[in-house]
Amino acid sequence: MKIGMGYDIHRLGEGRQMVLGGVNIPYPKGPEGHSDGDVLLHAVCDAILGALGKGDIGMRFPDTDPGYKDISSRELLRDVVRLMHNEGFGVHNLDCVVIAEEPKIGPYREKMIRVISDVLKVRGDTVNIKGKTAEKLDVIGEGRAVAAYAVVLLEEG
Repeated sequence: MKIGMGYDIHRLGEGRQMVLGGVNIPYPKGPEGHSDGDVLLHAVCDAILGALGKGDIGMRFPDTDPGYKDISSRELLRDVVRLMHNEGFGVHNLDCVVIAEEPKIGPYREKMIRVISDVLKVRGDTVNIKGKTAEKLDVIGEGRAVAAYAVVLLEEG
């Protein structure tokens, strides 16, 4: 078994689609970034890459590569999952936290779990997502950013 932790944060900007956990959420702002800025999927990628000892998302998908401009983070996660399977591992469980004042995560949680479990090729009860606020503190609490953490346990087989 191997364990990995991931983290990501993105500034929110006007005219960007809010994408979290592979789900488009109606909201007037979205995460800025080279890709679609999906902090939750980026944190999941980092957690898996960390567990495998394969660096991080920035090393694997550099923002200097125009091939990743505006790419769906689902595609990035699919690539990381292929690597994980090629290394002989699968996800035993994944626990995530999304930190945002708005939008509220609760109404989209089950859909995010379905998207992520589908890409990971695991049952839905293998994936857990929690939504938290920053209690109006710092850039997240001011509604200027969104962040996510992910912890993954990989098993051989």
